[in-house]
Amino acid sequence: MNKIQDLHKQAMDFAEMAQVAKLKGDSVLALQLFKQAFEKERLAAELIVNNLAAEPTRSVLHRSAATLAIDCGEIAAAERLIAIALSGNPPQEIAEELKDLFVQINIDKYFARRGIEFDSAKL
Repeated sequence: MNKIQDLHKQAMDFAEMAQVAKLKGDSVLALQLFKQAFEKERLAAELIVNNLAAEPTRSVLHRSAATLAIDCGEIAAAERLIAIALSGNPPQEIAEELKDLFVQINIDKYFARRGIEFDSAKL
């Protein structure tokens, strides 16, 4: 578990630095830092993926990795991480957050396939 905690801490440190860079208007640095955060969190999630008894840690790490994947434009990776998290036994609240995250990244495509113009800013 120490390796998982170390990777998670590193990921959160990178994510915090990315947020600071974003606030300062340095989108290039922010993206690089978000990618580093995502890789660390993805590795942490991979270490616990087969331990279904490790809830809520397992689903929280996957949700966090999915969020970071979205932050760096890795939408397909985010979808996979969400699906993996939901395939376990996440607590209800975490499961709802994962489902909301999935909808957030897919709602525009859903409406576009149906020919409906959708402005998520108005939502």
